[in-house]
Order: sequence, then C-alpha cells, then structure tokens
Amino acid sequence: MRVALGSDHGGFHLKMAIKDYLNRQGIANHDFGTYNAESVDYPDYAHKVAAAVASGEYDRGILCCGTGIGVCIAANKVPGIRAALCHDTFSARAAREHNDANILTLGERVIGPGLALEIVDTWLKAEFSGGRHARRVQKISAIEDQYRGREDRVVVPCCHDGK
Repeated sequence: MRVALGSDHGGFHLKMAIKDYLNRQGIANHDFGTYNAESVDYPDYAHKVAAAVASGEYDRGILCCGTGIGVCIAANKVPGIRAALCHDTFSARAAREHNDANILTLGERVIGPGLALEIVDTWLKAEFSGGRHARRVQKISAIEDQYRGREDRVVVPCCHDGK
C-alpha cells in the first residue's frame, strides 16, 4: 500500500506524527507538503493528495488541517475521491467498509496524536465490504459523472422567493 500525505499549517504537526507512524510500520508514503508550520492554503495540498490518489499513483491518502473539514471539502471536489473526516475509530472503520473512503481527513486542533494514530491504524486495516455498499458507492460515482467535464455551474433554486 502507498499512502499520500498532506496538510496545511494547522495540521502540519499531526501529519508529521502520522508520517513517522507510517514509516515505523513500513508503510510506503509520500509527503506532498506543507513542510513547515508557516501559513498556507489547505486547498493546494488537498488537491495534490487527491489528484495522486485519483490517478492511482497512491492507494490512499491522509490529509490534516486544523479541523479536517477544509481538506475534506477540497479533496472531495476531485472526481473519484471519497474523503471522510473521522475523529473516532468507529467512523474510520465504517468509512472504509461502507463508503470505500480513499482519503482520511483529520483535525489537529480537534484530536490528539494518540487517538489520531489509532484512527489511522483502524482506517488502513479496514477493507471495503462491497455488497450493498458497492451499489451505493456506484451511485456516488454516477453523481460525479453527471457533473464531470461540465463548464457551466449548476444553479440550485433558492429556498425563498427573494423577499
């Protein structure tokens, strides 16, 4: 298994703890940045990791920011990515088994490194269950396909009449 890693400044220290853990476990990984705690924009690093996973160059990805929310939103814009924000082991296992999540996102300001490493370990060891879950993941892919390559934006009707 090859794991792509990335973070912004708010998740830098957690990413480094995860990188050290992966290295101790003998899990191949590549750090796509950032490489220090100076302020940067999280979409840049989420995009790098998501593109590397979507291309098949890496099997899975792990992204960290302050909350895990920003990198999750940004990564999920890349077709083929199913990023899941997990702050407990139950969600991490379900993200893999039920949703075939290929990117895990974590928030350094939300959880400590001890719990984060348990979540990473659980997520990496879990496998997609398939079965009825495969049908649901296929439906997610079908939604992506509806919007893939479209230059125009989807306009969602407003919930009020403008008053």
